[in-house]
Amino acid sequence: MSRSVLQPSQQKLAEKLTILNDRGVGMLTRLYNIKKVAMNVYELSSAAGLPCEIDPALVVALSSQKSENISPEEEYKIACLLMVFVAVSLPTLASNVMSQYSPAIEGHCNNIHCLAKAINQIAAALFTIHKGSIEDRLKEFLALASSSLLKIGQETDKTTTRNRESVYLLLDMIVQESPFLTMDLLESCFPYVLLRNAYHAVYKQSVTSSA
Repeated sequence: MSRSVLQPSQQKLAEKLTILNDRGVGMLTRLYNIKKVAMNVYELSSAAGLPCEIDPALVVALSSQKSENISPEEEYKIACLLMVFVAVSLPTLASNVMSQYSPAIEGHCNNIHCLAKAINQIAAALFTIHKGSIEDRLKEFLALASSSLLKIGQETDKTTTRNRESVYLLLDMIVQESPFLTMDLLESCFPYVLLRNAYHAVYKQSVTSSA
């Protein structure tokens, strides 16, 4: 007896059902192994294959690095200081010749565009662990980063400001990657005209370089 051949539509449906079943098993396994009634909603979402504002795996990884010799209050202060350090360090990227934004790859030549996702994910994980307000801390970060980058607009040293416009674009990327920040908030910290001019400058430079 000849076996029936699945139609393409039936095959796609079967593949989707298999994927859903695998995700369902993963979520049920986590539910089965949990000892308390309450479970982190982000961990459940991740097990089900849904996008999360907070990466539960990163939360677990950072939680395992906590020191027993430091109080929770001190660890919270350290987390806040880390965000401050990153914010005030962003202008230093402008002097790097490889910090140039390339429209062709929609990113920076030295991959600093990856900082946008990293900053958001690390901040979300840290302030989940320390039970702080992720949104408030990211708002503070954006304000401080904007202020720091605005200062290099006053610099006259061409070496220091070599890729100033390309680094300006990081602010836009950070907001685009964040579920906690908005463009209205960015505009209140950093003039939109500077972002628009920055995009114009990097695209013009790209055309000139390729000509």
